[in-house]
Amino acid sequence: MNPKTKSKLELAGIYTIFAFMAVIILYPLVWAIGMSLNPGNSLYSSSIIPENWSLEHYKWLFTDPRSDYLLWYKNSMIVSTCAAFFSVIMTSFVAYAFSRYKFVGRQSGLYTFLILQMFPVMMAMVALYIFLHLIGLLDSLTGLILIYIGGQIPFNAWLVKGYLDTIPKELDEAAYMDGAGHFTVFLRIVLPLAKPILAVVALFNFMTPLFDFILPSIILNSPENYTIALGLFNFINDQFSNNFTRFAAGSILIAIPVAIVYLFLQRFLISGLTAGGTKG
Repeated sequence: MNPKTKSKLELAGIYTIFAFMAVIILYPLVWAIGMSLNPGNSLYSSSIIPENWSLEHYKWLFTDPRSDYLLWYKNSMIVSTCAAFFSVIMTSFVAYAFSRYKFVGRQSGLYTFLILQMFPVMMAMVALYIFLHLIGLLDSLTGLILIYIGGQIPFNAWLVKGYLDTIPKELDEAAYMDGAGHFTVFLRIVLPLAKPILAVVALFNFMTPLFDFILPSIILNSPENYTIALGLFNFINDQFSNNFTRFAAGSILIAIPVAIVYLFLQRFLISGLTAGGTKG
């Protein structure tokens, strides 16, 4: 076969795969947007392109006194922001220690982090429930935040440690020779260079509480403490509920804070995603 023809066929195959994946990804999203604009509440009477589209469901979420959507949204923002912020702080300290220092148990700790990633979170649900009950943080946003922060440390620390290993240690040594201490080196040398991978950690830990349903459903019992995923589930879970269009409208609005955070961090994300796992 002619090399030029072969190259064109390979390129066509690649574009075909990309187009197929794009359809798989975009089809549910387009359906959700179309459903949120359909009048009425029924799933079966909705169409992907509504003939008489309306914003009544979005208006209902924000103005109807029976809707706790704003409260759920606020709870989710609190949990996501705190989880992202404190995860970045704790992960950076843990990863820096494992990357730069030699201490007893260092290798065992790294292997422990790696092993912990192999087990699904569901295995720890009963233990987490009992633990939060013992310390009085069951059915609270604080307890949920602590679980998110602690649960992400093994993966995040391994990821960030691999990135910090790519930063030359000669920079640290030069700073030590100029009289800088360990904390100064960490804050002024390592952290500025680690912004890409920390942006990835921040984005992932911000997104997880927004989209997670299983963990909040186990920990939270009071409607006033619901996160947005757990609250929206009640739109279609109750015996006589048929609020699929409102559910779709509420789901679409979840993408707004994620898009804002992504746009804010996008300049760091590409290099962080490609370099985080290059060295362990």
